[in-house]
Amino acid sequence: MRAIKKYLIDNLGIICALAGMILFLYLWPATHATFLTQTNIFNVLRQSSTNLMLACGMTMVIILGGIDLSVGSIIAMSGVLGAATVVWGGMPEILGILVALLSGLIFGLFNGLVIALTSIPPFIVTLASMNIAKGIAYVYSGGRPIRCMTNAWKFLGAGYVGAIPTPVITMTIVFIAAILILNRTRTGRHIYAVGGNNTAAKFSGINTAKVKFFVYSFSGLMAGLAGITIASRLYSGTCTSGDGAEMDAIAAVVVGGTSMAGGSGKLGGTLIGVLIIGILNNGLNLMGVNSDWQYIIKGAVILLAVYVDFLRSTKKAK
Repeated sequence: MRAIKKYLIDNLGIICALAGMILFLYLWPATHATFLTQTNIFNVLRQSSTNLMLACGMTMVIILGGIDLSVGSIIAMSGVLGAATVVWGGMPEILGILVALLSGLIFGLFNGLVIALTSIPPFIVTLASMNIAKGIAYVYSGGRPIRCMTNAWKFLGAGYVGAIPTPVITMTIVFIAAILILNRTRTGRHIYAVGGNNTAAKFSGINTAKVKFFVYSFSGLMAGLAGITIASRLYSGTCTSGDGAEMDAIAAVVVGGTSMAGGSGKLGGTLIGVLIIGILNNGLNLMGVNSDWQYIIKGAVILLAVYVDFLRSTKKAK
């Protein structure tokens, strides 16, 4: 009970923002009849599931004081490679899923290795990886969707376990695992220490290179999982499936209260940030807002979240 009370107090601002969004969309005439239906709620959760997968990895990355711009392209690449393994290679669906996960992990390992062993900024490393992964997706598929319509393939992204969508179950497992890593392990404590002060962490005996290597590897693995989930939901691996996904993940993490300066942040806040971004996307679609305007609105939300983080950091510094 005490932990729940602390969680509510720590995240009171964004919880109020989430509640305000839900109330507005429920009362708005254009969305009143559809927003709080079971079908739409499951739709929001299904669409938010992949963002939470990415955001779990991105939260660790940003707490570390870094950034990972490659996750959107890894989504496209892993989906294409996974679908191609099944459709072109004639392999079982489980092997396609493993190929997708492995491809995401490999890129995460690459990002982590370069960032851990060099002084190249994470922005530059992951920007390069973003282009490489996107290029692999286009070259391998020829820019065309690779359609896979088998029931086993569709289960991961479009299936149900009872009345619950499969991606929601996957999302829950990932979220619990990420919380345990960040809050109940030595690695989690080291992530906060390195993000707070890399030099001090190194002098205290923490293997900072190992911590960075793990975090970026985990982020790549989550992008691979999100990629195969989206490819399953769309019944195909496509080169454009991850476009803008990194921005949604970063927005959810920052809205959830994780500082871009590193060293602080909680996955509990990230969960609320994911729900805010998911409901924002869903609400704008239900209201019929033009997709071009949606980019502007989401950009304004990110800017506002970063500004709030700036004010919070300034207040702490005083």
